[in-house]
Amino acid sequence: MGLRERKVVAWNAPVPDGVVDAGTRPPAGEVERLAAAGAEVLVTLETDAPEPDPGLLAAASVYAWLGAALFRVPDAQADGVRQVLDMVASIQGVRPPAVARRGLA
Repeated sequence: MGLRERKVVAWNAPVPDGVVDAGTRPPAGEVERLAAAGAEVLVTLETDAPEPDPGLLAAASVYAWLGAALFRVPDAQADGVRQVLDMVASIQGVRPPAVARRGLA
């Protein structure tokens, strides 16, 4: 699991220098292998949905957990993916939760 900062990049942005482009919805094992080797991995996720796509968000969470650092997604999905990336980072313990609530019984 890579613990580097994860980001959403613009849909039409070129691949940054030093980043490995894993392609569109690459096999999970490939992303994990690249990240374990120390590569900064870019994953592209596509959808035509005008609102947050649950399947795309789920895929983003898996790729983030496996170590992908950059995500190229349609503009309509960017905010949802950023929230997913924050959630994964919180679960992995590399950032505090956005909101901490404690239930009292």
